[in-house]
Amino acid sequence: MQSADIAACRAMLRANSKTFFAASLLLPREVRDPACALYAFCRIADDEVDLNGGRLEAIAGLRERLRLAYEGKPQLHAVDRALAEVVARYAIPCALPEALIEGFEWDAAGRQYETLAELHAYAARVAGAVGAMMALIMGTRSATALARACDLGVAMQLTNIARDVGEDARAGRLYLPRSWMRDAGIDPDTWLAAPRFDPALATVIARLLREADLLYGRVAAGVAELPAGCRPGINAARSLYAEIGRELKRRGLDSVARRTVVPTQRKLRLLALAPFLSIRSAVHAGAPALAQTRFLVEAVAPVSARTGPLTWERVRWWHVRTRLGWLVHLFERLEQQERGMRMRGQN
Repeated sequence: MQSADIAACRAMLRANSKTFFAASLLLPREVRDPACALYAFCRIADDEVDLNGGRLEAIAGLRERLRLAYEGKPQLHAVDRALAEVVARYAIPCALPEALIEGFEWDAAGRQYETLAELHAYAARVAGAVGAMMALIMGTRSATALARACDLGVAMQLTNIARDVGEDARAGRLYLPRSWMRDAGIDPDTWLAAPRFDPALATVIARLLREADLLYGRVAAGVAELPAGCRPGINAARSLYAEIGRELKRRGLDSVARRTVVPTQRKLRLLALAPFLSIRSAVHAGAPALAQTRFLVEAVAPVSARTGPLTWERVRWWHVRTRLGWLVHLFERLEQQERGMRMRGQN
Protein backbone atom coordinates (compact mmCIF):
# COMPACT_ATOMS: atom_id res chain seq x y z
CA MET A 1 0.00 0.00 0.00
CA GLN A 2 1.14 3.58 -0.66
CA SER A 3 2.99 4.71 2.47
CA ALA A 4 1.89 8.36 2.13
CA ASP A 5 -1.79 7.40 1.93
CA ILE A 6 -1.53 5.09 4.94
CA ALA A 7 0.36 7.77 6.90
CA ALA A 8 -2.49 10.20 6.22
CA CYS A 9 -5.04 7.65 7.43
CA ARG A 10 -3.04 7.00 10.61
CA ALA A 11 -2.72 10.71 11.34
CA MET A 12 -6.50 11.14 11.06
CA LEU A 13 -7.17 8.28 13.48
CA ARG A 14 -4.50 9.41 15.93
CA ALA A 15 -6.26 12.75 16.19
CA ASN A 16 -9.91 11.67 16.11
CA SER A 17 -10.22 7.98 17.06
CA LYS A 18 -7.79 7.47 19.92
CA THR A 19 -9.32 4.22 21.26
CA PHE A 20 -9.18 2.52 17.86
CA PHE A 21 -5.72 3.91 17.15
CA ALA A 22 -4.43 2.54 20.47
CA ALA A 23 -5.98 -0.91 19.97
CA SER A 24 -4.72 -1.02 16.37
CA LEU A 25 -1.13 -0.84 17.59
CA LEU A 26 -1.59 -4.38 18.89
CA LEU A 27 -2.33 -5.62 15.37
CA PRO A 28 0.39 -6.94 13.05
CA ARG A 29 1.61 -4.38 10.52
CA GLU A 30 0.07 -6.44 7.71
CA VAL A 31 -3.34 -5.90 9.31
CA ARG A 32 -2.83 -2.54 10.98
CA ASP A 33 -2.28 -0.59 7.76
CA PRO A 34 -5.38 -1.81 5.88
CA ALA A 35 -7.40 -1.53 9.11
CA CYS A 36 -6.37 2.12 9.40
CA ALA A 37 -7.44 2.71 5.80
CA LEU A 38 -10.81 1.10 6.47
CA TYR A 39 -11.44 3.00 9.71
CA ALA A 40 -10.32 6.27 8.16
CA PHE A 41 -13.02 5.89 5.50
CA CYS A 42 -15.56 5.07 8.22
CA ARG A 43 -14.49 8.17 10.12
CA ILE A 44 -14.75 10.38 7.05
CA ALA A 45 -18.17 8.92 6.24
CA ASP A 46 -19.40 9.60 9.77
CA ASP A 47 -18.07 13.15 9.73
CA GLU A 48 -19.51 13.87 6.27
CA VAL A 49 -22.99 12.93 7.44
CA ASP A 50 -22.77 14.58 10.88
CA LEU A 51 -21.08 17.84 9.93
CA ASN A 52 -22.73 18.67 6.61
CA GLY A 53 -26.09 20.39 6.52
CA GLY A 54 -27.37 18.39 3.53
CA ARG A 55 -27.04 14.98 5.12
CA LEU A 56 -28.85 13.02 2.41
CA GLU A 57 -26.70 14.75 -0.22
CA ALA A 58 -23.63 13.79 1.80
CA ILE A 59 -24.75 10.14 1.77
CA ALA A 60 -25.21 10.27 -2.00
CA GLY A 61 -21.68 11.62 -2.24
CA LEU A 62 -20.36 8.78 -0.08
CA ARG A 63 -22.04 6.20 -2.29
CA GLU A 64 -20.41 7.79 -5.32
CA ARG A 65 -16.99 7.71 -3.62
CA LEU A 66 -17.53 4.06 -2.76
CA ARG A 67 -18.55 3.22 -6.33
CA LEU A 68 -15.44 4.86 -7.73
CA ALA A 69 -13.22 3.05 -5.22
CA TYR A 70 -14.67 -0.31 -6.25
CA GLU A 71 -14.17 0.54 -9.91
CA GLY A 72 -10.51 1.25 -9.20
CA LYS A 73 -10.93 4.96 -9.95
CA PRO A 74 -10.90 6.54 -6.46
CA GLN A 75 -11.21 10.25 -5.88
CA LEU A 76 -7.96 12.14 -5.40
CA HIS A 77 -7.92 11.72 -1.64
CA ALA A 78 -5.54 9.57 0.41
CA VAL A 79 -8.39 7.76 2.19
CA ASP A 80 -10.19 6.93 -1.07
CA ARG A 81 -7.02 5.61 -2.69
CA ALA A 82 -6.21 3.48 0.35
CA LEU A 83 -9.77 2.13 0.52
CA ALA A 84 -9.74 1.17 -3.17
CA GLU A 85 -6.58 -0.86 -2.65
CA VAL A 86 -7.89 -2.56 0.50
CA VAL A 87 -11.25 -3.67 -0.94
CA ALA A 88 -9.52 -5.13 -4.00
CA ARG A 89 -6.68 -6.84 -2.13
CA TYR A 90 -8.92 -8.45 0.51
CA ALA A 91 -11.94 -9.20 -1.72
CA ILE A 92 -14.33 -7.19 0.46
CA PRO A 93 -17.86 -7.37 -1.00
CA CYS A 94 -19.34 -3.96 -1.73
CA ALA A 95 -22.41 -4.97 0.31
CA LEU A 96 -20.42 -4.48 3.53
CA PRO A 97 -19.43 -0.80 3.19
CA GLU A 98 -22.80 -0.17 1.54
CA ALA A 99 -24.47 -1.45 4.72
CA LEU A 100 -22.41 1.05 6.74
CA ILE A 101 -23.59 3.93 4.57
CA GLU A 102 -27.17 2.67 4.85
CA GLY A 103 -26.85 2.94 8.64
CA PHE A 104 -25.76 6.56 8.26
CA GLU A 105 -28.75 7.10 6.00
CA TRP A 106 -31.02 5.80 8.75
CA ASP A 107 -29.47 8.38 11.07
CA ALA A 108 -30.04 11.16 8.55
CA ALA A 109 -33.68 10.12 8.18
CA GLY A 110 -34.21 10.18 11.95
CA ARG A 111 -35.19 6.53 12.06
CA GLN A 112 -36.66 5.33 15.36
CA TYR A 113 -36.01 1.97 17.03
CA GLU A 114 -38.95 0.41 18.76
CA THR A 115 -37.43 -2.95 19.71
CA LEU A 116 -34.05 -4.51 20.39
CA ALA A 117 -34.30 -6.33 17.04
CA GLU A 118 -34.65 -3.00 15.24
CA LEU A 119 -31.70 -1.61 17.16
CA HIS A 120 -29.68 -4.71 16.26
CA ALA A 121 -30.48 -4.00 12.58
CA TYR A 122 -29.05 -0.49 12.96
CA ALA A 123 -25.98 -1.70 14.87
CA ALA A 124 -25.41 -4.40 12.25
CA ARG A 125 -24.97 -1.70 9.65
CA VAL A 126 -22.92 0.92 11.47
CA ALA A 127 -20.71 -1.53 13.42
CA GLY A 128 -21.33 -5.17 12.46
CA ALA A 129 -20.33 -4.41 8.88
CA VAL A 130 -17.04 -2.98 10.12
CA GLY A 131 -16.42 -6.12 12.19
CA ALA A 132 -16.98 -8.29 9.12
CA MET A 133 -14.58 -6.19 7.03
CA MET A 134 -11.94 -6.43 9.76
CA ALA A 135 -12.27 -10.24 9.75
CA LEU A 136 -11.64 -10.27 6.00
CA ILE A 137 -8.57 -8.07 6.38
CA MET A 138 -7.26 -10.63 8.88
CA GLY A 139 -7.67 -13.35 6.25
CA THR A 140 -10.61 -15.06 7.98
CA ARG A 141 -13.68 -15.76 5.84
CA SER A 142 -15.49 -18.58 7.65
CA ALA A 143 -19.16 -18.02 8.45
CA THR A 144 -18.64 -18.65 12.17
CA ALA A 145 -15.74 -16.18 12.45
CA LEU A 146 -17.72 -13.55 10.52
CA ALA A 147 -20.76 -14.08 12.77
CA ARG A 148 -18.63 -13.50 15.88
CA ALA A 149 -16.96 -10.44 14.29
CA CYS A 150 -20.43 -8.99 13.70
CA ASP A 151 -21.34 -9.85 17.32
CA LEU A 152 -18.39 -7.78 18.51
CA GLY A 153 -19.33 -4.82 16.33
CA VAL A 154 -22.94 -4.88 17.51
CA ALA A 155 -21.87 -5.23 21.16
CA MET A 156 -19.55 -2.23 20.85
CA GLN A 157 -22.33 -0.17 19.29
CA LEU A 158 -24.75 -1.07 22.09
CA THR A 159 -22.08 0.03 24.58
CA ASN A 160 -21.68 3.32 22.72
CA ILE A 161 -25.44 3.88 22.82
CA ALA A 162 -25.61 3.18 26.57
CA ARG A 163 -22.70 5.55 27.22
CA ASP A 164 -23.98 8.40 25.02
CA VAL A 165 -27.66 8.59 26.04
CA GLY A 166 -27.44 12.21 27.18
CA GLU A 167 -25.15 13.35 24.38
CA ASP A 168 -27.44 11.80 21.77
CA ALA A 169 -30.58 13.23 23.40
CA ARG A 170 -29.15 16.75 23.36
CA ALA A 171 -28.62 16.25 19.61
CA GLY A 172 -32.24 15.16 19.25
CA ARG A 173 -31.43 11.45 18.91
CA LEU A 174 -32.76 8.49 20.83
CA TYR A 175 -31.38 4.99 20.27
CA LEU A 176 -32.68 3.20 23.37
CA PRO A 177 -35.49 0.79 22.36
CA ARG A 178 -38.67 2.78 22.77
CA SER A 179 -40.70 -0.23 23.91
CA TRP A 180 -38.19 -0.72 26.74
CA MET A 181 -38.65 2.88 27.82
CA ARG A 182 -42.41 2.48 27.92
CA ASP A 183 -41.94 -0.77 29.89
CA ALA A 184 -40.06 1.36 32.45
CA GLY A 185 -42.86 3.95 32.56
CA ILE A 186 -41.11 6.52 30.35
CA ASP A 187 -42.74 8.15 27.34
CA PRO A 188 -39.88 8.35 24.77
CA ASP A 189 -40.95 11.59 23.08
CA THR A 190 -41.68 13.40 26.34
CA TRP A 191 -38.31 12.28 27.72
CA LEU A 192 -36.45 13.34 24.58
CA ALA A 193 -37.93 16.84 24.87
CA ALA A 194 -36.47 17.16 28.40
CA PRO A 195 -33.89 14.41 28.97
CA ARG A 196 -33.04 13.57 32.56
CA PHE A 197 -31.67 10.64 34.50
CA ASP A 198 -33.75 8.72 37.02
CA PRO A 199 -33.97 5.14 38.35
CA ALA A 200 -36.43 4.15 35.62
CA LEU A 201 -34.01 5.18 32.88
CA ALA A 202 -31.22 3.36 34.73
CA THR A 203 -33.12 0.08 34.28
CA VAL A 204 -33.25 0.64 30.50
CA ILE A 205 -29.54 1.42 30.29
CA ALA A 206 -28.69 -1.61 32.45
CA ARG A 207 -30.83 -3.81 30.20
CA LEU A 208 -28.96 -2.62 27.12
CA LEU A 209 -25.57 -3.27 28.75
CA ARG A 210 -26.68 -6.82 29.60
CA GLU A 211 -27.45 -7.41 25.93
CA ALA A 212 -24.01 -6.08 25.00
CA ASP A 213 -22.36 -8.37 27.56
CA LEU A 214 -24.13 -11.41 26.08
CA LEU A 215 -22.57 -10.58 22.72
CA TYR A 216 -19.12 -9.89 24.18
CA GLY A 217 -19.33 -13.38 25.69
CA ARG A 218 -19.84 -14.92 22.24
CA VAL A 219 -16.78 -13.27 20.72
CA ALA A 220 -14.05 -15.53 22.18
CA ALA A 221 -15.01 -18.36 19.83
CA GLY A 222 -14.41 -16.08 16.85
CA VAL A 223 -11.11 -14.77 18.19
CA ALA A 224 -9.90 -18.37 18.28
CA GLU A 225 -10.25 -18.53 14.48
CA LEU A 226 -8.06 -15.49 13.91
CA PRO A 227 -4.33 -15.66 13.22
CA ALA A 228 -2.51 -15.67 16.54
CA GLY A 229 -0.89 -12.30 15.95
CA CYS A 230 -4.28 -10.64 15.49
CA ARG A 231 -5.84 -11.92 18.70
CA PRO A 232 -4.30 -9.39 21.15
CA GLY A 233 -5.66 -6.42 19.18
CA ILE A 234 -9.19 -7.80 18.97
CA ASN A 235 -9.10 -8.83 22.63
CA ALA A 236 -7.96 -5.31 23.47
CA ALA A 237 -10.89 -3.76 21.59
CA ARG A 238 -13.32 -6.16 23.24
CA SER A 239 -11.90 -5.50 26.73
CA LEU A 240 -11.74 -1.72 26.38
CA TYR A 241 -15.33 -1.41 25.20
CA ALA A 242 -16.73 -3.92 27.70
CA GLU A 243 -14.98 -1.93 30.43
CA ILE A 244 -16.88 1.20 29.38
CA GLY A 245 -20.07 -0.62 30.34
CA ARG A 246 -18.63 -1.76 33.66
CA GLU A 247 -17.44 1.76 34.46
CA LEU A 248 -20.88 3.12 33.60
CA LYS A 249 -22.41 0.67 36.09
CA ARG A 250 -19.90 1.77 38.77
CA ARG A 251 -21.03 5.37 38.22
CA GLY A 252 -24.69 4.52 38.78
CA LEU A 253 -25.65 4.19 35.08
CA ASP A 254 -26.06 7.96 34.66
CA SER A 255 -25.04 8.60 31.07
CA VAL A 256 -27.25 11.68 30.77
CA ALA A 257 -25.32 14.12 32.97
CA ARG A 258 -21.87 12.91 31.92
CA ARG A 259 -20.02 10.72 29.47
CA THR A 260 -18.27 7.73 31.00
CA VAL A 261 -14.52 7.49 30.48
CA VAL A 262 -12.38 4.55 31.58
CA PRO A 263 -9.38 5.75 33.66
CA THR A 264 -6.07 5.56 31.82
CA GLN A 265 -4.41 3.21 34.31
CA ARG A 266 -7.24 0.71 33.95
CA LYS A 267 -6.94 0.91 30.16
CA LEU A 268 -3.27 0.09 30.49
CA ARG A 269 -4.01 -2.95 32.65
CA LEU A 270 -6.57 -4.22 30.16
CA LEU A 271 -4.18 -3.74 27.26
CA ALA A 272 -1.43 -5.58 29.12
CA LEU A 273 -3.78 -8.53 29.72
CA ALA A 274 -5.14 -8.64 26.16
CA PRO A 275 -2.55 -11.12 24.80
CA PHE A 276 -3.33 -13.58 27.59
CA LEU A 277 -7.14 -13.70 27.44
CA SER A 278 -8.47 -17.22 27.01
CA ILE A 279 -9.64 -18.12 23.51
CA ARG A 280 -10.33 -21.77 24.22
CA SER A 281 -14.04 -21.38 25.01
CA ALA A 282 -16.11 -23.21 22.41
CA VAL A 283 -19.43 -22.53 24.13
CA HIS A 284 -20.60 -20.12 21.43
CA ALA A 285 -18.54 -21.44 18.51
CA GLY A 286 -21.60 -22.79 16.72
CA ALA A 287 -24.01 -20.02 17.67
CA PRO A 288 -25.82 -18.71 14.58
CA ALA A 289 -25.32 -15.16 13.46
CA LEU A 290 -27.80 -12.63 14.78
CA ALA A 291 -30.75 -12.51 12.40
CA GLN A 292 -29.92 -8.87 11.71
CA THR A 293 -26.27 -9.59 10.74
CA ARG A 294 -26.93 -12.69 8.65
CA PHE A 295 -27.00 -10.69 5.41
CA LEU A 296 -23.44 -9.51 6.11
CA VAL A 297 -22.16 -13.05 6.64
CA GLU A 298 -23.94 -14.31 3.52
CA ALA A 299 -22.49 -11.48 1.41
CA VAL A 300 -18.98 -12.90 1.80
CA ALA A 301 -18.20 -15.45 -0.89
CA PRO A 302 -15.74 -18.20 0.13
CA VAL A 303 -12.82 -16.86 -1.89
CA SER A 304 -9.28 -16.18 -0.79
CA ALA A 305 -7.84 -12.71 -0.51
CA ARG A 306 -4.63 -12.15 -2.45
CA THR A 307 -2.46 -11.92 0.62
CA GLY A 308 -3.82 -15.06 2.31
CA PRO A 309 -4.21 -15.47 6.07
CA LEU A 310 -1.52 -14.47 8.52
CA THR A 311 0.24 -17.18 10.46
CA TRP A 312 1.99 -17.31 13.83
CA GLU A 313 5.30 -17.79 12.03
CA ARG A 314 4.85 -14.39 10.40
CA VAL A 315 3.88 -12.58 13.60
CA ARG A 316 6.39 -13.12 16.38
CA TRP A 317 5.62 -12.70 20.08
CA TRP A 318 8.28 -10.05 20.56
CA HIS A 319 6.34 -7.82 18.15
CA VAL A 320 3.35 -7.98 20.50
CA ARG A 321 5.50 -7.13 23.52
CA THR A 322 7.01 -4.18 21.65
CA ARG A 323 3.58 -2.86 20.69
CA LEU A 324 2.45 -3.12 24.33
CA GLY A 325 5.37 -0.88 25.26
CA TRP A 326 4.33 1.63 22.62
CA LEU A 327 0.80 1.62 24.00
CA VAL A 328 1.99 2.32 27.52
CA HIS A 329 3.94 5.35 26.30
CA LEU A 330 1.01 6.47 24.13
CA PHE A 331 -1.45 6.50 27.03
CA GLU A 332 1.08 8.20 29.29
CA ARG A 333 1.42 10.98 26.72
CA LEU A 334 -2.35 11.28 26.32
CA GLU A 335 -2.77 11.49 30.10
CA GLN A 336 -0.11 14.21 30.31
CA GLN A 337 -1.80 16.16 27.51
CA GLU A 338 -5.22 15.89 29.19
CA ARG A 339 -3.74 16.99 32.55
CA GLY A 340 -2.07 19.95 30.85
CA MET A 341 -5.31 20.98 29.15
CA ARG A 342 -7.18 20.83 32.48
CA MET A 343 -4.54 22.94 34.18
CA ARG A 344 -4.64 25.52 31.39
CA GLY A 345 -8.42 25.63 31.66
CA GLN A 346 -8.14 26.49 35.35
CA ASN A 347 -5.81 29.41 34.73
